[in-house]
Amino acid sequence: MKIALFTDLARSAFRRPVTERYPFEKRPAPPLYRGQVSWTAEGCTGCMLCVKDCPAEAIDFFTLDKANKRFVFRYHTDRCTFCGQCAYSCRFSCITLDDEAWELAGGDRAAFVVTYGRPEDIARVELEELPATGA
Repeated sequence: MKIALFTDLARSAFRRPVTERYPFEKRPAPPLYRGQVSWTAEGCTGCMLCVKDCPAEAIDFFTLDKANKRFVFRYHTDRCTFCGQCAYSCRFSCITLDDEAWELAGGDRAAFVVTYGRPEDIARVELEELPATGA
């Protein structure tokens, strides 16, 4: 028993550590990693299936003008469970899960709210405090 212990100790004394130097050496995310949600307005019809199917209620959708396709999509990263149901439910592939944005840590909760849309539409939603539809 003692011989095996000393043998292991001698072997590990001359090996390099197995740990990675994480902040300095980053590894790529796995191929099918589900990270932060991204939304593109092109193709979105405002059907709000993403809002209805989100189990964490992490999506707020504001319809400003459905005829002219003016929408604001607000995503709460801190609520999201990264299940991918919103991307699966989107019939027009407007929602994708980013495999690059996976380092999601911070001290300010406001940093975890991402709003997509035209800048003037986002300003209108924030100023008027419009109610979110579908939630």
